[in-house]
Amino acid sequence: MAGRAPRMSLQMRAVSAYLRLTSKPRMATAERTRRLMAEPKRPAEPPRRLRDRHVVSSREVGGFACHTVSPRGGAARAAVYVHGGAYISDMAPQHWALVSRLADAGVRVEVPSYGLAPQHTHREAHPLLAAVYRELLADVDPSTVVLAGDSAGAGLVLGFAQTLGQAGLPAPRRLVLISPWLDLTLSNPDVRAVQARDPWLSPDGLIEAGRAWAGGDDPRDPRLSPVNGPLAGLPPTDVLIGTRDLFHPDVLRLQQRAIAEAAPVRVTVCPGAVHVYPLTPTPEGRAAAAAIVDTVARGQG
Repeated sequence: MAGRAPRMSLQMRAVSAYLRLTSKPRMATAERTRRLMAEPKRPAEPPRRLRDRHVVSSREVGGFACHTVSPRGGAARAAVYVHGGAYISDMAPQHWALVSRLADAGVRVEVPSYGLAPQHTHREAHPLLAAVYRELLADVDPSTVVLAGDSAGAGLVLGFAQTLGQAGLPAPRRLVLISPWLDLTLSNPDVRAVQARDPWLSPDGLIEAGRAWAGGDDPRDPRLSPVNGPLAGLPPTDVLIGTRDLFHPDVLRLQQRAIAEAAPVRVTVCPGAVHVYPLTPTPEGRAAAAAIVDTVARGQG
């Protein structure tokens, strides 16, 4: 007799309701997304409590800010963390909280502040990640490094990782992708079926943001939509996704490709969970965040 699927927690239900009321309307249409993109961008400076807890330094790399967050006792591992926000929004407190947890576990974290659309595009982001990664590898061995990100940032990480060989850069130890945005076009027919269940994301608004991020280039290009890119040569890759996430169908598409091509991609699906659920204040989110920290800091999993 098959067991019952695990129920989503009351906290996840509350987060879902809150997002549906407050966040989903902001990018529900292309017009609203254009208005959002036109708003002034706020700086993504590390919060004071992060600076009080860890060693934080900031510098410019190729004209963009990059922050290094290091544990006070020294770091045995390293990570590059690329934040989400539909390529139009900067670091949120939840991102900094995960960075802080990684530093607590002994990880040096590089946090590049890539330029946001519509003022900037992917054409500047990829060179920035390459420069930050090269600088990091001048100090540490790639076998100690994890490339990680969430949502748009996770898509950017995967697209970048697929180009490492062409750039003559070694692969990191692992990739960790939280709810990755894998296809800017959202053309997978299963996406629309998930739309009503997702309390946060809307295809029309995201497609408009993706168009701005593409900057006139074909949004199907693997650098922009890495679900279309090569999987051969990737390091072990962890993908975390919820079933109430608009990106779930494309993660399943990536998983199917990985199985067919024997690529080392492991997908964890959390029933009932919302977009970027490891960043949410829920039992599911806390468990996933702890697993991510173990993977990055101690090589677990």
